[in-house]
Amino acid sequence: MEILGLLLDGVFIALDPLNIMLMLIGVALGLFIGAMPGLGSVNGVAILLPATFLVPPASAMIFLAAIYYGAMYGGAISSITLGIPGASTAVATTFDGRPLALKGRADLALVTAAVASFVGGSVANVLFTAFAPPLASVALDFGDPEIFALMLLAFATFVGLGGDDIPKTLFSIFFGLVMASVGLDIMTGEPRLIFGDITGFMHGINFLVLAIGIYGIGEMLWTIDSTRGNLTMTEAVLSIRRILSACRESIKGWKGTAIGSFLGFFVGILPAAGATPGSLMAYGVTKMVSKNPKEFGKGHVGGVAAPEAANNSASTGAMLPMLTLGIPGSPTTAILLGGMVIWGLQPGPLLFQTQTEFVWGLIGSFYISNLFALIVNLAFIPLFIWMLRMPFTVLAPMIFVLSVVGGYAATQDMHDVWLMLIFGVGAYLLRKLDYPVAPAVLAIVLGPIAEPKLRQSLLFSSGDPMIFLERPISGPITIIAIILILLPLFKLIRDKFKARKAAAG
Repeated sequence: MEILGLLLDGVFIALDPLNIMLMLIGVALGLFIGAMPGLGSVNGVAILLPATFLVPPASAMIFLAAIYYGAMYGGAISSITLGIPGASTAVATTFDGRPLALKGRADLALVTAAVASFVGGSVANVLFTAFAPPLASVALDFGDPEIFALMLLAFATFVGLGGDDIPKTLFSIFFGLVMASVGLDIMTGEPRLIFGDITGFMHGINFLVLAIGIYGIGEMLWTIDSTRGNLTMTEAVLSIRRILSACRESIKGWKGTAIGSFLGFFVGILPAAGATPGSLMAYGVTKMVSKNPKEFGKGHVGGVAAPEAANNSASTGAMLPMLTLGIPGSPTTAILLGGMVIWGLQPGPLLFQTQTEFVWGLIGSFYISNLFALIVNLAFIPLFIWMLRMPFTVLAPMIFVLSVVGGYAATQDMHDVWLMLIFGVGAYLLRKLDYPVAPAVLAIVLGPIAEPKLRQSLLFSSGDPMIFLERPISGPITIIAIILILLPLFKLIRDKFKARKAAAG
């Protein structure tokens, strides 16, 4: 009852007229920032951080958190309407959101994304409010072996993303891991895979450049090729009846929404994990438990709901270690942590005792910002649908310009723009050869997280890989991951056995 009382006080603080205005502005700005390729919540919060010095610290934090929420919603917009992820957190949304839009069901994809985001954020808010202290202690128990085991589990789900063609899926994963290792070695500082001392590769391959190249340039080339000169977008009809119908139809993605809501929050509270791995893992797990996994990648509602619920849930989860431990759970919360220090607030366990109004006012704002984000997002769906009505001869140059600007904005390096164009052509060729590009994209996201955790774990154990099996948390996760990796082999053996039995009988 004490927690409910504190939460109620926090909601009243968040309902202050200044805070309501800041939440509405923050959500709207976040929606725009998340939808613009190359920006994302990290850039948006960093750019607008200086503006918060004009208001009290509590209001400033509420404003920045609202931007964070809005950006999580907004990332799905360009993923669905243009096929370009607004941020890395929305990459998995592209897998099924874009096919739905090309089928003329952009309204269903956008409504599903909005509803799943709202549910994921609401579930995360409840979990944050009720279980902050015990969940913070669980996060502390996750060392390097546990985080690597979690990444291994994510890789194990990738096999399902390639359908029945396991060799092509594995090739795609290994290619992504190679791309993830370009740059300076994390242990020795030595350059590796810099392709003849090209200085642009020294900072590695920026993931956003890869994502925009594959899902912006590559998607545009694929659409031009597949239309064979008939360059018009699929009709996207808009009416109140269709929007209401889409709301009812989005319920079909309930399984993905549930998985994303809980898995996203759990991954979000892990230091350095964030919303991107959470959304990718939620997509993989949802496909793995689906009765019709082959429908994923072709416009499945659950393939939109799972990552969108996960990235919103993870964004709230990432706040937990930041407030309770002073450890940012994502790049965006690292910016927020810096802002708190500037405002003279010290994150950690004592924050809940010394700054009660600040903490619970912020938590109360999570609930209201989540509702505002849903309303603003649904209100702008007609605008998003209108984008699809433009002829592709108009849309294609816009996609190209947005891709180039977004690729340059990420690092402000022309090397990355050329690299983005190369990735776009490469993605188009891979699709022509029927190779899945999704596993490569997922591997380049998790590769930089998994590699240092693997190497640090082996250093800690003097090179003994049993460390991943002997520890009480990493052991079960590793075993499950190994079983999932070997599952296609078991299925192959079973199918051959059945074929021989049928031939003999």
